[in-house]
Amino acid sequence: MEVQLGALIEQIKKEGVAAAESEAKAIVDKANADAEAIVAEARAEAERLLASAKSENERLVRSSEEAIRQAGRNLLLSFRESVARELRAIVGKTVDAAYSSEALGALVLKAIEAFAASTEASSLTAVLNEKDLAALESGMLAALRERMLTGVTLRAGDGFDGGFRIAVAEDGAYYDFSAEAVTEMLSAYLSPRVAALLKEAK
Repeated sequence: MEVQLGALIEQIKKEGVAAAESEAKAIVDKANADAEAIVAEARAEAERLLASAKSENERLVRSSEEAIRQAGRNLLLSFRESVARELRAIVGKTVDAAYSSEALGALVLKAIEAFAASTEASSLTAVLNEKDLAALESGMLAALRERMLTGVTLRAGDGFDGGFRIAVAEDGAYYDFSAEAVTEMLSAYLSPRVAALLKEAK
């Protein structure tokens, strides 16, 4: 009886250990599977975060590059406008200096002679501002008589500070050589030349 009881106890021990080992293995296997799932999920989340960060970084780089390009364009436009303003101021001063000198009378006479020779107009009118007309009228009238240019009228006009205009009576057209018009014309001619020089300097 003792032998049977010992065998029974041994049998129960074996079965208990086997059951415990089986349960322990199941717990370990489940823990391993859970750990692998957690690791896989963490990897996927890390990859998603990395892709998102990379995409955001690329967007920021593109945005920064575009901002730099725009700033460069703005700077270039501002510089060109500044050069054009400076050029216009220089041309304006040069034209004003030429028109405020004694050369103005000679310029008006040359223009009248050129128009008289190249047009069929029987009468021409030279329009100057009041101050210039008062200073130049007597000398210009004498020069016109000397050159035998008839049908030429000198008169004062307002609306411009310096220079002159030549009006052709028959068709009502006039040619504007006022300081403002000549400055505008020269600036328009010089601006593309300056722009071309700026492009060459790149």
